[in-house]
Amino acid sequence: METDRNGGIDRVTILIDTNAFLMASQFKIDLLDELKWMLGSVRMVVPEIVIKELEGLAKGKGNHAASARLGLQFAQKCEIIKSSGKNAPDDQILMSAKDLNCGVVTNDRRLRDQVLNAGLPVVSLAGKQKLEFIRR
Repeated sequence: METDRNGGIDRVTILIDTNAFLMASQFKIDLLDELKWMLGSVRMVVPEIVIKELEGLAKGKGNHAASARLGLQFAQKCEIIKSSGKNAPDDQILMSAKDLNCGVVTNDRRLRDQVLNAGLPVVSLAGKQKLEFIRR
């Protein structure tokens, strides 16, 4: 994972996927605090495509839309970056992670496998209460 020097402190960069914000609401996990606890000094980045996906979902009704609205509030606390590429959202997320050489927080099985196959780590939900760090 990418680390940078920030005032003498090594900081890990992690990219957060759309469904990570949705699962935080659905499973009552304080995603940002959990990531800080797990990774220490962490730079949490969110590609613009994730913001667009959350905004689209938030316009709906029901629990999924409510989760997206809460996810947007969490996402605004992160560093929002320009997405890499112009392909499908998962491809943009993967390309952004590769560009930053960082891990991805996701519970999307297909994206998780793509990230791991690229040699990057993944943080995902283990059970319904806890995050786990996966590396191949």
